[in-house]
Amino acid sequence: MSDVAISARRLSPGTKAVLGIFARYGTIIGLLAMIVTFSILSPHAFPTVNNFTNVLNQASLAMIIAGGLTLAVVVGELDLSIGFAASLHGILITGLVVHDKLPIPLAVVIVIALGAVIGLVNGFIVTKVKVNSVIATLGVGTILTGLAFAYSAGVPIVAGVPEAFLQLSLGRWLFGIPNNIIVMILVLGGLWLLVERTPLGQEIQAVGGNAVAARLAGVNVDRIKILGFVISGMCAALTGILLASRLGSGTASAADSYLLTAFAAVFLGSATLRDGEFHVLGTLVGALIIAFGFNGLNIFGAPTFSQYVLQGAILIIAVGMASLGRSLAER
Repeated sequence: MSDVAISARRLSPGTKAVLGIFARYGTIIGLLAMIVTFSILSPHAFPTVNNFTNVLNQASLAMIIAGGLTLAVVVGELDLSIGFAASLHGILITGLVVHDKLPIPLAVVIVIALGAVIGLVNGFIVTKVKVNSVIATLGVGTILTGLAFAYSAGVPIVAGVPEAFLQLSLGRWLFGIPNNIIVMILVLGGLWLLVERTPLGQEIQAVGGNAVAARLAGVNVDRIKILGFVISGMCAALTGILLASRLGSGTASAADSYLLTAFAAVFLGSATLRDGEFHVLGTLVGALIIAFGFNGLNIFGAPTFSQYVLQGAILIIAVGMASLGRSLAER
């Protein structure tokens, strides 16, 4: 008998119930507690519409890239190339608009298509060449970093960025809501519908739950896993585009830090509502916890290093909570 099972039998029914509630709702309770605490400590700065809108706007890009990563993780793989890919896409779209004078819609389509191709390459290496996804995507990400520096010669593309491109991210085209928030809602809403409300989503979840059983049931496991990587790559491309628009420049390492943020949100989300399962709604909750945590630190004037400490701690706690949820589910 496993140590988990032995420990579980020693727990009282009340303790088991508390652990079950904590595993499912602990992240949501933590998010609400964080908001209430910050609101009490800073009643004039934190609990305002402008601040909440700013938090969502700042976190929207992390939510988009984390949403794509969720699809890769749901099918049982990891995509470590997303941050490096987003940086490359940001440089590429800036170059296409500034240097090649391409229309912005055409440049956006080209870059998102490239994101899909990168995801396709990742998926092919993992499913057909049988390279572990961590090694495969880390290797691809390193190659993309080299390509980003080669394309830009290591110099940010800043001069000549048109105002119309800046408005992709900075504009408010619908009801005064920042464009990034609208795009984030559309992306996460679409991913949630795909995974939770379609036959294809059932296949995605089946592959993530048990790939062998899914294959015996007639599911094309390789196709589903490649699809997960393709969606992850497209979300990384969209994140790079919007980040370049927000910054008004293309920089070789601008989006690298989104990798850690995305993983922290995804793993923290797996401890939300479900017993250690990865899902889009959970990723949204995880990203909100990180975003409001950073916002609170900024409001109270915490030094920059504390943000890295918080993010690393959240990732460790998130993985621990996910493991707890899975252990309780197995018990």
